[in-house]
Formats: sequence, C-alpha cells, structure tokens
Amino acid sequence: MTSRGAGTAFSRRNYRLSIESEKPKVTGIVNSKLLNDYLRRIFPSADGIQPAAAYRKPLTFQNLQEHLDKLLAEDSGAEDSRDQVLEGRLGPSTVVLDHTSGFEGLLLVDDDLLGVIGHSNFGSIRATTCVYKGKWIYEVLISSQGLMQIGWCTLNCRFNQEEGVGDTPDSYAYDGNRVRKWNVTTTNYGKSWAAGDIVSCLIDLDEGTIAFCLNGVSLGTAFDNITRGAGMAYFPAISLSFKESVAFNFGSRPLRYPVEVLQDPPSVDLVKAHKLLGYLKNVIHIGIDVLEGKLVEKDTSTWQLQGEPTVLITLAHIFNHFAPLMCKVYLVEDVLMNFLLSILEQGGSVEAHPLIQQLLDLMWLLMEDYEVHECLKQLLMSLLRAYRFSPIIPDLGLQIHYLRLTIAVLKHEKSRKYLLNNVLFDVLRSVVFFYIKSPLRVEEAGLQELIPTTWWPNRFTKEGKESKEVKEESAEERLRRRAYDRGCQRLKKRIEVVEELQVQILKLLLNNKDRGGGEASRYIFLNKFRKFLQENASSRGNLTVLCPPEYMVCFLHRLISTLRCYWDGHKTKAPAALSSEEAYVPPQLFYNGKVDYFDLQRLGGLLSHLKKTLKDDLALKANILIDPAELQAVTMDDLDEDEESATSTAQRPVAALAIGGALARPSWLSSPTLGRANRFLSTAAVSLMNPRRSLGTLEKMKARTLSVEQRTEDDIEGSHGNEGLLLGRPPEEPEQSITENSLLEILDGIVMMYNLSVHQQLGKMVGVSDDVNEYALALKDTEEKISRCPKKRRDIYEELVKSQKVFSEKLNHLSRRLAWINVTIYSKEKMQDIYWLLRVCIRTIEHGDRTGSLFAFMPEFYLSVAMNSYSTLKNYFSPVHCMEELPGYEETLTRLAAILAKHFADSRIVGTDIRDSLMQALASYVCYPHSLRAVERIPEEQRISMMRNLLAPYEQQPWAQTNWILVRLWRGCGFGYRYTRLPHLLKTKPEDANLPSLQKPCPSTLLQQHMADLLRSDCDMAPSFLNSVLNQLNWAFSEFIGMIQEIQQAAERLERNFVDSRQLKVCATCFDLSVSLLRVLEMTVTLAPEIFLDWSRPSSELLLRRLAQLLNQVLNRVTAERNLFDRVVNLRLPGLESVDHYPILVAVTGILVRLLMDTDFQGSVQMPLGTVASRSDRRWPCGRAVSKMQRL
Repeated sequence: MTSRGAGTAFSRRNYRLSIESEKPKVTGIVNSKLLNDYLRRIFPSADGIQPAAAYRKPLTFQNLQEHLDKLLAEDSGAEDSRDQVLEGRLGPSTVVLDHTSGFEGLLLVDDDLLGVIGHSNFGSIRATTCVYKGKWIYEVLISSQGLMQIGWCTLNCRFNQEEGVGDTPDSYAYDGNRVRKWNVTTTNYGKSWAAGDIVSCLIDLDEGTIAFCLNGVSLGTAFDNITRGAGMAYFPAISLSFKESVAFNFGSRPLRYPVEVLQDPPSVDLVKAHKLLGYLKNVIHIGIDVLEGKLVEKDTSTWQLQGEPTVLITLAHIFNHFAPLMCKVYLVEDVLMNFLLSILEQGGSVEAHPLIQQLLDLMWLLMEDYEVHECLKQLLMSLLRAYRFSPIIPDLGLQIHYLRLTIAVLKHEKSRKYLLNNVLFDVLRSVVFFYIKSPLRVEEAGLQELIPTTWWPNRFTKEGKESKEVKEESAEERLRRRAYDRGCQRLKKRIEVVEELQVQILKLLLNNKDRGGGEASRYIFLNKFRKFLQENASSRGNLTVLCPPEYMVCFLHRLISTLRCYWDGHKTKAPAALSSEEAYVPPQLFYNGKVDYFDLQRLGGLLSHLKKTLKDDLALKANILIDPAELQAVTMDDLDEDEESATSTAQRPVAALAIGGALARPSWLSSPTLGRANRFLSTAAVSLMNPRRSLGTLEKMKARTLSVEQRTEDDIEGSHGNEGLLLGRPPEEPEQSITENSLLEILDGIVMMYNLSVHQQLGKMVGVSDDVNEYALALKDTEEKISRCPKKRRDIYEELVKSQKVFSEKLNHLSRRLAWINVTIYSKEKMQDIYWLLRVCIRTIEHGDRTGSLFAFMPEFYLSVAMNSYSTLKNYFSPVHCMEELPGYEETLTRLAAILAKHFADSRIVGTDIRDSLMQALASYVCYPHSLRAVERIPEEQRISMMRNLLAPYEQQPWAQTNWILVRLWRGCGFGYRYTRLPHLLKTKPEDANLPSLQKPCPSTLLQQHMADLLRSDCDMAPSFLNSVLNQLNWAFSEFIGMIQEIQQAAERLERNFVDSRQLKVCATCFDLSVSLLRVLEMTVTLAPEIFLDWSRPSSELLLRRLAQLLNQVLNRVTAERNLFDRVVNLRLPGLESVDHYPILVAVTGILVRLLMDTDFQGSVQMPLGTVASRSDRRWPCGRAVSKMQRL
C-alpha cells in the first residue's frame, strides 16, 4: 500500500482511486464542470470565499489530494501556541498513573494505566506528571462510593497502609465518603459522592489554592496558602481502601468539566477531524443530479451511497485522512461519538436513522480492518463510560441517549459480531450497559420533582415487630400514600424506557438469524457468556475481578426478559414446543459434557468420581459409554492440576506490573484454565449412541466433547441426527421439543448467575427499607414525647422539635430513594422474574429426580437457587408486593415442599453444605402457617417418608436441625408452649423479650399423627430414636452446666467481672438445645405414651428409667434454692436472656404431667412407674418443680 499523501495517486484496500492523465476531460463519472462544482461544495476553503472563475483551477480527482492537504494544513500552527500555555508542567506529555515507583500498598491498575482498584488496607498512587506553576485540573470518575482521599501531593510525601494523601504536610485531599478535607488535620467540606459521580480536582499555583468540584458544581476553596517555591511541584494522587475503584482523566479524553488540563489535547488532529467531519456532512447533504447536470440538497435521514462512483471516490479521499484519526480515543469521543449522537437527536426510533448504518458500512469499506477495530472499540468504551458516569436527571435523558446510540451501532451486523468477539466481554465491562444506578442524592436525581409527596408505612411497634392491630388510615395519610404512589408510577414509567432499551441490546446480541459472514451473534454470545460465568464462579474469593453484584441483578432481569421473548417467539413458530411458562433445563445437559460447569460441585460429588461410579447407569439410561482405559488418564490429569494451574498463571500477560504492589487488573472476562469437569470430558473417550436403540445392535459413534472456544452452532443446536446439547436423553425424559437448544444453555446460565451473587445483593438492598422503618419508629417516638413534654420545659421541647425535623428530613430522603429501589429492584415485574426462575428450578429438579441415579450429576446450585429464590420472594419483596398474588402460588409452594421433604435425606446428595441448606429450608418451611400447609398437601407417602427420615437416630444426621424441625411441629401443643415472647422477660426487660426464633406457633396435627403412627408401628425405630434423643439431652445439659460453672467462676473474680461473649453464646445455645430436646420428649410422650408405659414392649422400662434419671438431673440442677443456676440467671448477663427457670421447667413439667395422666394406659404400668417415682422420691424433684412453677 502506498503512503498517504504521496502525490495524487493512492490506493487503499486494492481500490485504485487515481485518474490516469490520458483520460479525457469529460470523465465517465460526471462532466468536469459538474465535478468541479461538486468538489468545491464538498471541500470549501476555510474563509468560505471562492476564487474568481477565471483564475480558479478546475478541481478534479487528480488535484483533489493536493487541495485537501492544503485545507488540512491551514491550522497546523495552532500546536506551537500550545507550548506557551503548558509551561509549569514537568513529566511525560501523556499523563498516566505511575505504576513503577509512585505507589504504596497493593493496587490493581488498568491496562490503560488510568483506572485503579485498591487491593490492600489503604493503598496510594500518584501520576507521572507534576505541576509547579499555573492553573490545572484533572477529573476522577468515581466507580465505588467508599473510603477514598483524592487530591495532590509532592514527591516528598511518604505514604503507608495507614496514612495516605492528605495525611502528610505537603498533601491535600477531599474525601466524599466522610465529607471531609484532609491536610494532616481534617474538617468538614463538600458533599457526599456516589458511584457514577465525577470529581474535578483544581489547583491554582499562582494563587496558592486548591478546590474541588462534584459533577461540575464547585464545592468551594478547600485549601489556601499551600506550600510553593523552589522544589515544590504537585502530582495528582489518590489513596483508596480495599475494593474501592476509580478512573482518572488527565486529558486523554475530553473532560466533562474542562478548565486547564494536565495533558494537552491533540489540538491539530482535533481541528483536522472536525474539518473532515464537515466534509463528510457535505457529502451527505449534497447530491448530484446527473440527468439535470446540477447539484441538489439531500435529506440526510434517507441518504444512501447507492454505488455512485463520484461520491465513493470523494469519500475515499476523506477517509484516507479521517481513518487514522479515528484510532485516537480523544477524537472518537469528541468528534465521532458526538456526531452520531447528533443524528439520533432528531427524534424517532433508532430504525428511523439508517444513516448510522450507512456510515458503518463506509467505515468497513474505506478503512483498514485494524482501524475499524480500534475505532469501534474506542467508540463502545466511550459510550459505556458516558452511560456509567452520566448524572441522573429526572427523565434519564442522558442514559437513554447513550443506549440508543449503542443500539444503533450494534444493529450493524458486521460491527456487532466484531464487538461481540473481541470487545464487549473481553475488554469492556459490558454488563454496565444493563445497570441502572441508584442515586444517593435524591435532589440531584430530580426525585423531589417526580415524587413531591413522601410517605412511609406505620405498621411497626416500638419493638420493631409488625403491628397486629390493623389501624385505619387517616384521611391525610391516605392522600399522602396515594400521592406517593402516583409519584412512584411516574418514576416507573421513566425507568421502563431505559429497561426496554437494555432489552433491545440483548435481543441484538441473541440474534441467531444473522449468519451472513460467519457464526450467528447468539452463538458468539453463548461462548462469551459462559466465560463470564466461569470468571465469576472461579474467582469468588478475588473480589477485584468479579462483576459487581448490583450489575448482576440488572443483567439477570434483562436477560430473563430477552430469553422469554425469544422462547415464546420460537413457540409461535413451533407449536409443539413448550412455552416459557413451562421452561426447564433437561437433565442430559448435566452429564453429556456439552455444557461446561467448571469446578462447581455436583449433588453426587466430583464429576470424575460420578463418571467412574455411574458409568453403567450412563450406558444403560443415556446411551453414553466411557472407555475404562481412559479413566486412568483422567486421574493422572487431576493430579497434574496444580502444576498446570501454576504454569498458566506464570504465562498470563501482565500489562502493568509493579514489583511488590501495583498489579495490572486482568481482562474483565479472560477465561482461566478450564476446570476439571471439562478436562475430564475432553480426555475420556466417550461414545455417544443414537438414543432409544438396544445396546446389542447399537452402532457406536465417536463424539468429541469440545471446549467453549471450539463449539459451533451444530454442536449446540444439533444437526443430521445429532441432538446437540440434548445428546444422551434418558428414557424418563419426554420426547417433546422444549425450545431451541441455545436458549436452554442461556437459561442454565441465568440460574447459575442468580446463585453467584444476585441473591446476596437482593438481601443487601433491603437495608434501605429497614432504615425507613427505624427512622419511622424514631419519629413516632419523638412525636409522642413532644405530646407529653411539659410546657414549662421549653428547652426539652425545642430539642425534641429539632430531632423531629431531622428524622422527617431523613425519612423524606429515604422514602424517595426507596421508591427508586422498589422500581428498579423490587417491582412487581422483578418479583415475577424471580418467581419464574423458582418455577424453572422446581421443574428442572423434578425432571432430574426422575432419572434415578443420574440425578447426582445435577449441579448443587439448582437446589440452592430454588431455596434462595423462595426466600427472596417471601422476605425481600414484601410488603411492597404480596407473594400470595402470584399465579399458581399454592401449587408452587406444594411442589417446593415436596422437593425439600424428599431430598433433605436423599442418599444421592452427598455434599454436607447442600444437605444442611435443605434441612434449614425445611425447618423454615414448617415454621410459617402457609408453607406448613403446603407440606401437609404433599402426597401422604412423601409425608410419611419425611417423618421417617426425621425420626432416624440423631447420630446419623444433623441432629440439632432435625430436632428443631420436630419442635416446630409441636410448638403450640406442649405444656406452656404457646408464647411468642419470653414470659420471664416481659416484666423486667420487655425490649429483650422478642427473639427472632420465637415465631407464632403453628403446630401440625397431621404430621404429629404420622410421627405417632411410625413410633407405634415400628418397634425398632422408637427405642433407637429415643435413645439418641436422651443421649443428646444428656450431653447438651451437661455441657450447659459445665459452662455456667465457668461463667460463675469468672464472675466471682476480684480483678474484673469479664466473660467472653462467645462463651455466653455457646452457653445459651446449649440451654436452648436442652429445652428443645425436652420438648421432643414431651411430644413423644404425648403422642405415643405406650412407648414408655406399655410394659409389653421390651424397651419401655429402660427408656422410662433413662428418662426419669435425666429429669432428676435437670430438676436437681435447676430447682434448688440459691444454687449455681440461680446465681447465673440473676447475673442477667447480655447474651443469656433466654436462660431462665421458666423455659426448662415448663418442658419438664409437661413430660411429668403427661406421664402421670397416662399411667392408666395399662394396669401393669402403675407399679413400674411408682417404683421409678419412689426411687426418685429421695430428692422430691417433682414437688420442687411444682413449687417453683407456682412461684413463677
């Protein structure tokens, strides 16, 4: 290729654009006069004055290059004047962060050396350039709102892990987290910042002042009389705590709020770019009417190239100069992006502006590939940065503007595929496009105009519990609530516009019809999405490389909306397929190796172990054969895992590595080494056979299991008898078509994404609602105090009024912010998404369970998401939206109950954590009336099986949780066991009488009856179960007594009455366990007294004796006057509120009363019971218990 500008003849991409000298004056394109007029209109002179026709040389393509060079060179002298302005600066012309020597602590620096993440306690870093004279500014884009100190420092400043910018004499900083300024000492200054804000740091070394701006609004002078003189030069610097992140702009990109920048902008290139853009606009506006022989004005909205040679050659000359400039980020953002945005400003939908598509076609036609790639990369980076850091205004106009342009760019097929393959997931945090940030300052977000009237619920008592009394709203409260609801609806409509644009972006990325020129977009997205999940699953301990959970939440909802749209669209084309309401993930995805689950745990353990132990089942049920000779290779491969991981780590490229501290942040989604599961499938010889044929006549077919990078559309969707992702269908799975296979993998990824971080983030955002409740209680309490305040105490009254004002202002702020959160995170539509995901998991688990032993291949996160999504619906979305209003709510609750009841003791599930989670979920399920009723609605066989598993010997299961489930089934039926607040604290300390574990009793007589039937009918179950309960009671109570002895001894020490809080917690836990075990014994005695009293049973006497001995032990320790138990209870130590006589004595009394009432069960029973009682009569614990109860 010839160099640009070398004469009039040049070529690009094999196009010959020159006109040979021997060609006639009248060209084959247009005649010379018309061509001259056209080129003069396209490339006017700078002053706009055209030379006289007699002296003007005709402009043709032969001399156009010379003419264009002359026009572009007219303002080249501007750069010389720039040097005068930049006096007062030392350092490189391109300003970046000094990752080689200018840092302290451990920091992760971006590849462009402008972004930084704190990775230690309080790391500091400065820039490579300093200033000593003049006025200067740089901008910091706040990515997280935590503890950071931003400002200026000198070379002499020495920082450490405790002291940063602003903590030394010659450093000055602003901290928007604590709203303070720092220079050794600290004072209040400025306003609080939030993620997405822009902080401008200004220094005036002529006046000796430092100031800061927040989003272009001055915060005032922070420091004056700063140290100046010989040897004093100031560097931009920052100190930030762990996980906090920012991005600097020293002038490499256009400043949002410019003054005098540290890095000089490319002024000459900027002028050239604007000129060339003007010429490009002229080409678009001016057309040639060949028939009439004249120039005509064109409508830019409908402009098309249409193969006109004159226009094409003209554009080629323009792009010959324009293309190299578009590789520079400053010019892309300031020139190209603003031009494209101006096209969309004309209004209408994105489809109404095909000019952007035409321009992208021109770029791919007239620019080199590497130039187009760099231009598109910088354009998307600028769009994402602008979207992320745009201030929130009431109509979200800025965010909408940038999203519309993103859609317009992604509508271009070739550009979309390049960006998907190389930029969107590999370079950018593209998930940011689907995030809607929550404003911390409601006044700047315009929420006061949208929601002028605030409201908050008054449904809580002083103890923080929901009030049982439904108070009628006053007329004023009703009007406020309705006005608040109207404001929330206005906000919701504006948010929905942004969400719809985000869904449109995902629809473009999931397009599977654009197969022109290579693989369809959806399959590129699938591979990138799987790597995204792998990065977040494999780096859960490395917080700096994870996608922020708040981004994940928004991404999940947009992906669900897009998936369901495509799913139902396929249903309309293939009526036999399932609708999205019936969606599930078929079980063969979990064992056929077509989908990579990395190293995530399966229900049955490691994948390599399952492949060895269940290879016969795979062959029989799924027609998958594993060559035994290859299993040894798999084992050796696992042994080499550590070595391989170390090698890959050593070879990983690092762009900005500072010894001992500043590490380059890895690419956002650079895939780590494939996990053990995928390596197993790539090394084992797997023969996949056509399903539904007998093994005797089977024609074996070798199939390779491909890595994510190697998969094609056929490997996913299948073709020519290959079922793709559905290979290895078990006989229990129906033949019915579900949907497109690619959508199944996306659905599987959505479930995994929820498990990775979405659930935790949904729980965190509830904190705003809790804050509203706390301030509402405080305001209510203050208003009550004002009403009771004596008129003569004016001082107290004024202080209370001040407090009332503070609480009201805070509530106004929080209620508006809560409205934003409820719309973006806890809206009814978001609740339906989570509910849909719950139902998907339930159906997937049910289908997997039918496969028998192959159920063990299912990843654990499906069960986790089923339990967590139900918890989210129950705890996080109410009272804004009620779960009971969801369609099919009762049926879903029953199906989930059946899963918990069946699988909490499923032998196919081996993981301890997931088994504990199932047990805890079942315990929570039986604690509330509506979910307990769901357990009672499951088939009787499953209920009996559940109770049988609960009555297994405690030594064979997590006995504390099992016991707690049985207690909850009994609570409300036992002796004195209906309280929801601790009775012994109601008079002395009512604020401590509420414990989270004391829900309203909801016993289940149906499940109690199943328990009684099992204990009566199974002669071996009853003694084994009761002996285990008695053993655990003996242990728990002995531990409790031992601990209160230690507590008593510590309290009697003369030096200091100090008891470890952890010891108190363990002591209270042992006491609670003892009480709950006694309640289970009371339950057993009540439901099946014959187990103890029917002397025809061989174990009855032994069980009765053991029970009497333990009851004696408990009563002797608890009921004696001024004994150890009394002394510890009277200490009233924090953490031991639940330890008292009442809970344990009523449990013991309940057992004794039931035994005495049932002594007439058989005549032969009376003598043994009397014998036991006489042996215990020496210490008369029963009488002591009765007297103690009378005192209580």
